[in-house]
Amino acid sequence: MKNQYLQNTVNLLLAIVLGAIILKEGDFILVPLVWGAFFAFALNPLSNWFELRRIPRGLSIFLSILLVSILFLGLMYLMLDQMIGLIGEFPKIGDSLMQKVGNYRNDLNELLGVQVPQFDSIFDTEAIEWSKVNETVFATGQSITLAGIIPLYIFLLMYYKDFFVEFLFKRSSESNVEVLNWAEETGKVIQHYLGGILKVSVIVALLAGLFFYLIGLKYFLLFAVFIALMNLIPYVGVFISSFFAILYVFLTTDTLFYPFITFLVLWGIQLLENNIITPLVVGAHVRVNALAVLLAILIGGWLWGISGMVLFIPLVGVLKITLERNSSLKAYAYLLGDDIPISEKNENFWKLFKKKLGGKK
Repeated sequence: MKNQYLQNTVNLLLAIVLGAIILKEGDFILVPLVWGAFFAFALNPLSNWFELRRIPRGLSIFLSILLVSILFLGLMYLMLDQMIGLIGEFPKIGDSLMQKVGNYRNDLNELLGVQVPQFDSIFDTEAIEWSKVNETVFATGQSITLAGIIPLYIFLLMYYKDFFVEFLFKRSSESNVEVLNWAEETGKVIQHYLGGILKVSVIVALLAGLFFYLIGLKYFLLFAVFIALMNLIPYVGVFISSFFAILYVFLTTDTLFYPFITFLVLWGIQLLENNIITPLVVGAHVRVNALAVLLAILIGGWLWGISGMVLFIPLVGVLKITLERNSSLKAYAYLLGDDIPISEKNENFWKLFKKKLGGKK
């Protein structure tokens, strides 16, 4: 029995290690495939709507992808236009930063009575590492290639959806009803999650964009969309996006009032999104605890970068559903969940533990 337990543990560890290697090394294939699967689930209701109007499946899928692509490309055009304008202002922003740093350095010199070092070397163009530039260009080209593959994955996955369902029926040793229930529940988790985060992103972008417009920020649309997109990365994205937004406001205004107000408003939007908007819009469809979400973000970022940070959260939800359907693995599903009931057995355990601890004293 002991040897069998040890063998099972070794097999599990080997499976985890091999799985991590496959995910890490196969990201060029797996990342667009997973994105394609997620968008296929999200676009499936729209495609079904076209099919109910007696439009052939292939044309229905094409129209669904085309409509979403037009909206996406229109948004990207507006973003690119503002991004080019912002890049053109980099020299002016750099001069503003140097001027403000110099002013605050002089104030610190007078206040502290010590000589604060200058920071001119930060903007020394000779210090640019062109190897990093080459890596960035390569990564950008790779991302564009992946973005071109994703629509093809979406079309094929949606076109052959009945084929994959039939495969699950033939492969499973359980009843077809159980397999169908698992596939349906998994699809609902992905659909609700993607639809929910899309609605939340639109609301956050509108709130942030309205504030930036009211304070007269030149590239309000760019920063609003940037904050909404970075908000898809829980706990981490909001800090990164807020930092750059506040920094830009600081460099383009002559007072500390606007950066301070920007900080308060973005912080308020984040509180509103976490405590009201997301619970109402997304609900509890991906019911995993905060620790599991944090681990999913870290592991996903390590394996697949930004895509992994976003994709691994609903994937953990799918994993939880799969584990719940296996009686021997339900405990692991509970470990991922957010239900923490205080049962009578738990209370008795802690009473006995405290009693023994008190006896040792």
